[in-house]
Amino acid sequence: MSKDIRTKDKTPSSLSDAPEDVQLAVDLIYLLESNDIKPEIALAALEIVKKDLESKIQ
Repeated sequence: MSKDIRTKDKTPSSLSDAPEDVQLAVDLIYLLESNDIKPEIALAALEIVKKDLESKIQ
């Protein structure tokens, strides 16, 4: 599946050219939306993940 993102000048750009964090964010959004995860549940889960990851880099 080819994913496009929009650059500042609104021209499409391949997601493979995007920074890794943007690529991961797009993949996570796709995963959450394709599994019909409610936004409230997703945000709560992401807070748990954020805390876990932050503890690993300290």
